Amino acid sequence: MIIVGIVMIVLSACSNSDFQGNMDVEVKDFKNTNQDGKEVNLSDLKGKVWIADFVFTNCTTVCPPMTKNMSDLQDMLNEEGVKDYRIVSFSVDPERDTPEALKEYISHYEADESNWDLLTGYDGKYIREFAEKSFQTLAIPDPNSDQIMHGTSFYLVDKEGTVVKSYAGNMDVPFDEIVLDVKQLTEQP
Repeated sequence: MIIVGIVMIVLSACSNSDFQGNMDVEVKDFKNTNQDGKEVNLSDLKGKVWIADFVFTNCTTVCPPMTKNMSDLQDMLNEEGVKDYRIVSFSVDPERDTPEALKEYISHYEADESNWDLLTGYDGKYIREFAEKSFQTLAIPDPNSDQIMHGTSFYLVDKEGTVVKSYAGNMDVPFDEIVLDVKQLTEQP
């Protein structure tokens, strides 16, 4: 009987049921343009686990470290053998962030663009509403500069298109926790 108990504890520790989310928000449908000029929509991401953030190319503060952190996270996921995931960065400054500007921006990071979409092709009002409704975050122009105030979190989205967890994306990024969570969700049927 003790052996059965030990086996049950070990099996439960290895199960995907250990995942603990801190959000439960459905991502609203979208159809945007990526850095290669290709259309990306929510249905393209259904069935895949993805990590999202909000950045812009003219950012002078938080976006460069966030993008570097996302690139480092991508490296860690690849090193762990995680295959079926995507990264989606939504521009909060779509008027300036053309596909060409986003392509130039990401070229400064050691990023694998094969599974990373930087999206634009909408207006400022759209991204403000989308960020708030789908990710419970802000994306508003700073009235005193040309900068956009926005959240600095990384968001984990499950295969059904639901935001299930947010993490610090700028400083003190919990890389190991994110990798574990992505692995757990990608392994779920």
